[in-house]
Amino acid sequence: MTSTPPVGLADVRDAAARIDGIANRTPVLRSRTLDDRVGAAVFLKCENFQRVGAFKFRGAYNAVSRLSPEQLAKGIAAYSSGNHAQAVALAARELGSSAVILMPEDTPDSKRAAAVGYGAEIVTYDRYTGDRVALGEALARDRGLALIPPYEHPHVIAGQGTAALELLEEVGDLEALVVPVGGGGLMAGSATAAKGLLPRIRMIGVEPETGDDTRRSLAAGHRVSIPVPRTIADGQAAEIPGALTFSVNQRLVDEIALVDDDEIRAAMRWAFERLKIVIEPSGATALAALLAGRLDPVPARIGLIVSGGNIDARRFAELCGA
Repeated sequence: MTSTPPVGLADVRDAAARIDGIANRTPVLRSRTLDDRVGAAVFLKCENFQRVGAFKFRGAYNAVSRLSPEQLAKGIAAYSSGNHAQAVALAARELGSSAVILMPEDTPDSKRAAAVGYGAEIVTYDRYTGDRVALGEALARDRGLALIPPYEHPHVIAGQGTAALELLEEVGDLEALVVPVGGGGLMAGSATAAKGLLPRIRMIGVEPETGDDTRRSLAAGHRVSIPVPRTIADGQAAEIPGALTFSVNQRLVDEIALVDDDEIRAAMRWAFERLKIVIEPSGATALAALLAGRLDPVPARIGLIVSGGNIDARRFAELCGA
């Protein structure tokens, strides 16, 4: 007995048309130094150059833009550790709506300030004791807002998949695509797009070692919950995969690689020194897995999604030992 996938390649293509001219078509970077170091042709899809500094704007705008005028007038709610918050806030502003965002108390100041700068109202909670899904649903219900979750939504997943779609349209065939995994939305969208175009492509997810809920869930064959991870990759500090995203990733993801915080720091530093780009910890995990030798074998043509660059100068210097 099979079920219909919640998102297909046609949905990703439809999302691409909807965000065209609104989201940035982000650059694909190459580095001869990187190619020589790992023995492969590496293509980095740099979502740190996306609006709000992360891939999240793709899915947020695709979802918010489909709300009715009546709902847009009432407003939007979301819960997020930072990047989705900014994305929903900006999408709401672009579409003449308003946003109320539930954020962890320990969200980096730069991410909270950016969401406020886009016009959002912020409500905080303790990520180690509070249930953000329940709190977010209650917030939306009490205020009559449309809830746009960070990954458990087919339009959000389809929007995130446009990053992989753009990458493959630009560079052609790849043997593998490496994608950071938190709640699983970027991977679910990317895998839907990539496997839809290249059925034999190897989809490799990357998680922090302390936040390997998806790796454990894939091994078990069902969703597994872990304690809230403590990692510098705050955007990947998920304790359980999303039900919707896991239903996609269980079918399409081939393997999960793990990286530790030191490897993430090294990748951030390497990208700054050699590529001249700033990436946040969660955005660096795919590169970290490649540089640290966590991919075996390394495919001859490999794509990496650099998922975001939202980190302030002080935090970047602190993490990179400057």
